Amino acid sequence: MPRQTEPAPQTEPAPQTEPAPQKGTVTQRAIEQIKAMIGEGRLEPGARLPTERELAVQLGISRSSMREAIRALTVLGVLEARHGSGIYVTQLEAGDLLETFGVVADLSRGPQLVELLEVRRILESTATALAAARITPGELAEVEKHLAAMHATDDPEEILSHDLAFHRAIVAAAGNDTMAAILEGLSSRTFRARVWRGYQEEGAFARTRREHAAIHRALVAHDPEAARAAAAAHVGEVEEWLRTQLRQ
Repeated sequence: MPRQTEPAPQTEPAPQTEPAPQKGTVTQRAIEQIKAMIGEGRLEPGARLPTERELAVQLGISRSSMREAIRALTVLGVLEARHGSGIYVTQLEAGDLLETFGVVADLSRGPQLVELLEVRRILESTATALAAARITPGELAEVEKHLAAMHATDDPEEILSHDLAFHRAIVAAAGNDTMAAILEGLSSRTFRARVWRGYQEEGAFARTRREHAAIHRALVAHDPEAARAAAAAHVGEVEEWLRTQLRQ
C-alpha cells in the first residue's frame, strides 16, 4: 500500500509592517519636513520657497497647516516673508536663529534667573579666554573705549550702556558668532539695569570697576586663563548678588 504523505503545514503570511505613526500635529510634521529640506540642502540659505499651495501639495497637507508651519518657522528666524516676493530661507546665521533666545532672560525670575547666570558665567568666561588669544589692536581699542566711559561716570544708565558694549566687544573678539548670539540672549538689558541700580545702592561700583579692569589686563596680556578667571569672577559676583536679593 503506498505510503501517504501528510500535507505540508501551511505557513501564515508574514504580517504586513505598518509605518510607525508620526508624532505631533500636522503642522509640527510640516515644520520638521521643511527643516529637513533645508538640512539636506534641498533648500539653501536665501532660497525662495515654492508657493504655499505647491508646498502643501508636495508635503501632502492642507494649506492652513502649511501656513501655520511657515508662520512658526518665520518666528524662529528660519524663514522670512518678503512683501510681494514670497517666503525665503534666511541666511541661517546664529543671530537669526537665536534672536528669540533673549525672551527667556527677559521673562525669567528667581531661581531660574540664577540658572541663566550660571550658564552665562560658563560661556562668557570661555568667550573672554578666546578673546584674549585672538583680540586685535582695533578690537582692544573698542573694549578700552567703553571701559574708560564706564570709569568716567556714576550714572547707572550710562554705565549700563557701556557695560553692555564692553562685554559685547569682548565676545565679538572671540570670533564665535554662535556663542555671541547665545550670550546676547542671556544679557537681558532689563536685568542688567536692575543689577546696576542695586550696585549703586550698595556702593559697589568700585568693585565692579576693579573686575572690569582685571578682564582688560588679561586681554592686554593675551592671557586666556587669566581672562577666563576674571570673567568668571565678574559674572559670579552678579550671581551672588542675585542670590542675596532672593534671600531677602
